[in-house]
Amino acid sequence: MLMLVVCAIFIIGTASAASTQKEKNEKEKSRKRLTARERIEQGKPVSITRIIKSGDARLMFDEAYKYYTKEKKNSWTKAYQLFDAVQHYYTGTRTEDSVMFFRARCKFKERDYEAATTLLDEYRHKYGGGTSPFIEDAEGMYALCYYYMSPEPRHDQTITAQAIITITEFMSRYPQSTRLDDFRNIITELTQRLHDKAFINAYTYYKIGRHKSAIVAFRNALKKYPDSSHREELMYYIVKSGYELARDSIEEKQTDRYMTMLDSYYSFIAEFPESKHVKELNRLSKAAKDYLEKNNKENL
Repeated sequence: MLMLVVCAIFIIGTASAASTQKEKNEKEKSRKRLTARERIEQGKPVSITRIIKSGDARLMFDEAYKYYTKEKKNSWTKAYQLFDAVQHYYTGTRTEDSVMFFRARCKFKERDYEAATTLLDEYRHKYGGGTSPFIEDAEGMYALCYYYMSPEPRHDQTITAQAIITITEFMSRYPQSTRLDDFRNIITELTQRLHDKAFINAYTYYKIGRHKSAIVAFRNALKKYPDSSHREELMYYIVKSGYELARDSIEEKQTDRYMTMLDSYYSFIAEFPESKHVKELNRLSKAAKDYLEKNNKENL
């Protein structure tokens, strides 16, 4: 009798488990039968990969735009993936410029400025002469990419110079833009970086005792950036480098070099008579004059 009860319980349990598994299998089949669009319409989660694999261009675009308009960090990445996947579906259509612009802006918002620059440049070349409603924004972002990639003054400033060019071109092309004031401030900031870099380069020569090279670099910086915020320091170090170059030179070159140093000294005093460096440079000029006077007497 006991054996019969045990067998009955086992059979019932097995049947129940089989029924549960069957229900799970049916649900799984049902889930797999639903398309990506149907799952989305039912409010069910769908992966980016599945949306892309659906081959439904309209769905990809719509979902990409949903992520795009959320304006959130993680959403930009998902939006980019979808716009990138759907772009070829819209090539040659009226929607192509929108997809290209949204795709580029996603990279800009992700702060992947190098990739954004490439995508925005492609967009500019394709729609720059047309009527795309996004062209001004694209040009503005393109200029800003270079600004954000511009390094600190101690690094190479090639990108900084490019940023100034692209921003200046934008301002010339869109004189009524609401961004003009911001861009003027940015140009001021970027120009200062160039001034800083020129001074740092020249000062490096002075610091390691290469006074002749330092003088050339300081003079070049003044010539290239006459309105530099470092103008006083540039002229000061020209005088000081000139003195140290003359002092350390062989006798045959000292007279000419002291005289050149004094020319630089007089130029500095004329332009910056109240400078904090005047006292020091007066002392150096006296030493130079004393040498020249002594040398003249010896040559009589």
